[in-house]
Amino acid sequence: MKENIRIAIQKSGRLNEESLKLLKNCGISINNGKDQLKTASSNFPIEVYYLRNGDIPQYLRDGVVDLAIIGENLLVEKGEDIPTLEPLGFSKCRVSIAIPKANTYNSVADLADKRIATSYPKTVQKYLSKWNIEADLHIINGSVEIAPNIGLSDAICDIVSSGSTLFKNNLKEVEVLFKSQAVLVGGIGLSAAKQEILDTLLFRIRAVNAGKNSRYIIMNVPNDAIDTISKMLPVLKSPTVMPLVEEGWSSLHSAIDKNTFWEMVDALKAAGARDILVCPIERIIQ
Repeated sequence: MKENIRIAIQKSGRLNEESLKLLKNCGISINNGKDQLKTASSNFPIEVYYLRNGDIPQYLRDGVVDLAIIGENLLVEKGEDIPTLEPLGFSKCRVSIAIPKANTYNSVADLADKRIATSYPKTVQKYLSKWNIEADLHIINGSVEIAPNIGLSDAICDIVSSGSTLFKNNLKEVEVLFKSQAVLVGGIGLSAAKQEILDTLLFRIRAVNAGKNSRYIIMNVPNDAIDTISKMLPVLKSPTVMPLVEEGWSSLHSAIDKNTFWEMVDALKAAGARDILVCPIERIIQ
């Protein structure tokens, strides 16, 4: 009987949606039926387990699942012994300490002897210990942001994405403990067959993420500027150059990082590039 690799994802929420989207973009068909606890792909040797986020690290340790997609924030709090295989680039957030807007704040020393409500006690304690600060931690599962408003705490530590929840609760962010994103973790003690499946999965994930983070660019350039512009482009090997009907001009094709897109376009125009066309890339296979 052929082995399947088993991967855990969050049962519900944004991390669930983004994880399933990633698998779909990797060409893996998942029947995501309502209230399912487990499902198998119809075209790839993988089984997906839908689990409570906080339970996933223990399921990995117990060998119930082989892999998982979780946030780094959970890994720091409950799974520092679990290896990270690949950063995934979605569900980005930060783990931060916040206090009421009306309160003054000068430095981390102001947290000494304060009551801090959090779902991440281990993370907070590690951070405070680095500064030799002692505080009273209140462990809360759920809506941590309301704790200062009801007199339960002086501060909170929680994940922050846009900051809108802090704003609604009259809180301000004062310390960023670390930044987090979704990661693929696990892969401990796999059989040779499962390791081969994992290698294929990682290959597909990297191709998808490379495409997502890049843009395909086509431009017309004067022939005497080809060398200069080619050296500016962070291409995989070298750009594609094709002569145009108009003498002295060529069409140059390449890939650029979407995060530095506008800066690159400005530089290309200054170097002589014209008629620049930019397209999304689905995959980059290396």
